[in-house]
Amino acid sequence: MGTIAWKILGTGGPILAGILATKVVNLVWAKTGQDEINPKNPDAPVVKALAYAAAMGLAVGAARTLAERKAAEYYRHSAGHLPKDIKAEPV
Repeated sequence: MGTIAWKILGTGGPILAGILATKVVNLVWAKTGQDEINPKNPDAPVVKALAYAAAMGLAVGAARTLAERKAAEYYRHSAGHLPKDIKAEPV
C-alpha cells in the first residue's frame, strides 16, 4: 500500500465522515424540535447558534478523528507499518 492509497484513505474517509456527521446532527437537531438555524445569521439567537455550532463541531471532529484512525489502522494492517505522516507513539 503506497502513499497514494493513504492519501485517498486518510483524506476521503474523514471527509465522508464529516458529511455524514453533519447530516446526523441536522437530523437530530430537527427531531428535538429545534428550528433550523444558520449560526452565521446575526438575527439568530446567540445561545441557540452557539449550541448548534458546539454540537456540530463535536460531532464532525469526532467522526473525522475516528475515520482517520480507522484508515491508519487499516493501512498498518495492509502495509505492516503506519503511514509516513503518522508518527508512532511509544506504548
